Amino acid sequence: MISTAIRVARVGSAAELAAAVLMIAGYPALMLAALVPSVPAFAAATAVTYLADHYLHRKGSYLINRLSKVRAGLSIRFLIRQLLLILLLARLDLSDSLVFYGATACFIAFYGLQAPHGALVTLIRNRRRMPVATRNVDLAARIRIPDAPPKRLLDRSAEKMLHLDLAAVIGILVSAQLDSALAGFIGIGVTLVVGTLYVLALMPYVRGRKVPPNAEKVLAAVDGWLAEYRPETVLYFSGSRDSAYQVNMWLETMEQLDSRPLIILRERSGLQNLAPTTVPVVCVPGGVHLMNMDLSTVRVALYAANVGKNIHLLRAPTMKHVFIGHGDSDKLASVNPFSKVYDEVWTAGRAGRDRYAIADVGVRDDDIVEVGRPQLAPIQIWQGGSEAPGSAADGGCPTVLYAPTWEGWDDNPGNTSILLAGENIVKQLVNADPPVRVLYKPHPFTGTRSALAKVAHQRIIALVAKAAADRAVDPRFTVDAASQTKAKADLARIDARIAELVGGRDEKGDEAEATRDGLVDVKKHEEIARLRAEWNDAYWRSFPAWEHRVIKGAQPRLYDCFNVSDAMVSDISSVVSDFIASGKPYAVTDSAELGVEEFKRQNTAVRAAVILSNSAAELGELLDAVRAPDADPLAEDRGELKQYLLGPDEPTSIEQFNTAVANLAIKAETRNVGQESRAAAGAAGAEEGLADAMLAPRTSTTGEADGVTA
Repeated sequence: MISTAIRVARVGSAAELAAAVLMIAGYPALMLAALVPSVPAFAAATAVTYLADHYLHRKGSYLINRLSKVRAGLSIRFLIRQLLLILLLARLDLSDSLVFYGATACFIAFYGLQAPHGALVTLIRNRRRMPVATRNVDLAARIRIPDAPPKRLLDRSAEKMLHLDLAAVIGILVSAQLDSALAGFIGIGVTLVVGTLYVLALMPYVRGRKVPPNAEKVLAAVDGWLAEYRPETVLYFSGSRDSAYQVNMWLETMEQLDSRPLIILRERSGLQNLAPTTVPVVCVPGGVHLMNMDLSTVRVALYAANVGKNIHLLRAPTMKHVFIGHGDSDKLASVNPFSKVYDEVWTAGRAGRDRYAIADVGVRDDDIVEVGRPQLAPIQIWQGGSEAPGSAADGGCPTVLYAPTWEGWDDNPGNTSILLAGENIVKQLVNADPPVRVLYKPHPFTGTRSALAKVAHQRIIALVAKAAADRAVDPRFTVDAASQTKAKADLARIDARIAELVGGRDEKGDEAEATRDGLVDVKKHEEIARLRAEWNDAYWRSFPAWEHRVIKGAQPRLYDCFNVSDAMVSDISSVVSDFIASGKPYAVTDSAELGVEEFKRQNTAVRAAVILSNSAAELGELLDAVRAPDADPLAEDRGELKQYLLGPDEPTSIEQFNTAVANLAIKAETRNVGQESRAAAGAAGAEEGLADAMLAPRTSTTGEADGVTA
């Protein structure tokens, strides 16, 4: 029942639900206490509403947002409490007392302060919102950007301002209880004085040298930097904060380009969720600002997603436009008809080319270039061999990764295996004999749209946790306590060092200050990358090699899970195509129950997979391949499929990618030179025609040429 209430109220926990109930119930209690009247009861209900309101705001509760939509927002709740306090005073026969008049005047004046306070906060935020925000771009040398106001002034400012009435409320309640006006006027004075000081503290940030330069100066500074840096290859991205992974997956590739790279983002949320990088980043929310930006040196533009805002850069004819996508799978998104607007479409291997040919969505075969997948470089390739992973006794328990995708935006049963097959898969894996270790790494969106998927996901987590607990007391499985203790100490040391290195990154006061100070420290960046690799190694050593695990969060990464696994079970998604790079056995669930042949016909990436029904009865075939690699009937098929999907291992993917960029840049330059030549020829032709016209004899209306008789 509680879980149902949590889901309906869209709160995050039972504590959050309890706070919401207390806050909502507190206002009827306030009214009842005012009507009785009872000062102690009113004080208790007041404390409950203050504390519950504060807790929900601190948690960022969805309910708080919903209350504001139904005319019960923050300021209304505070006003109601103050009006009920006035009612309490009237019911106590204090309507003719000084404290009654003082309370009324105080609350009117206090609300009078809300207008300038809100206006100043809004003005400061608007003026400090940059028309173009950047990272790794030295704008500080070109324009002056002042420090941000202290966070204590602007962070949750409305809540802070309204809570200043607490002094007046306490003082008035004390006066009502003691029948003395002194405490009330002290509280009233504190509320009004502190409120006035808060407003005055904001005023310096709307004038003078504490105001950032206007949009015109910022845009001019960015254009000046662009003219000096002369970017050649742009990665362009537009999308929500949840889709930031689509651009993050290309950051390392951009850092390895032979040409000068630049990343252009269109949403501020994208900039906030962008992973650390050494590549210059420019966030341009305004379409007009982007279209007026000087990108004349750019020759190649790369697009990671098909979105409407791409048109703002696609309109530039001086560069060639390429769709590179954010994954390689047999989903319909991989053959979006929108892709025909680009000059070229880059795919990992031959499979991508064939998908477009089969889909017949208007993308010409001549416009498709196979470049491999540079992001797959961290995946360790299985070299083959006849030795199977060791037994549980020697700590070599083989590992099977279960990495299902999420439920998607519709209820198609083929979207994810979690709903119909997930529990069957996990049960068979944790009960396998000889034993295997299970790593469960779900898609980060799992359960965000479908309540059924969320419940199934929680059941799978419970299964893995129970199996891990049972295995921990099984005498067959031994623990190297000393090694794990050392690994945990290494993790703590590495975490502390990483926190020290990135500590200042999230402390920038606002967007303007982050833009000013956003130059990456390359040495720190490289050290963090090294430490993250050490962290990954220590993480896997920090628990037994046979222990079942649920892997959540950004670390360890999916590819790190690939590298410690001997096989994988997944659904139709780019995860499957990526895992194929390892050369290891894998299984894919036919959740829609199309049948093996039809499933393989529709999905190229499963042609070398063990196909699972929703009962997961076929898992034995996958486990046999793990235990006896030399007898794996699909090993040769996987090698052929890998090359078909991802291209050859040599030259490396990043070399193929750089070659494709260079070739397309030549095409763009050739086009631009041709345009300049035609423009010059046209101008010369126009001048020659004008000269001929001026030298030609003019004929009069009587048939005589000027100066010549017939």
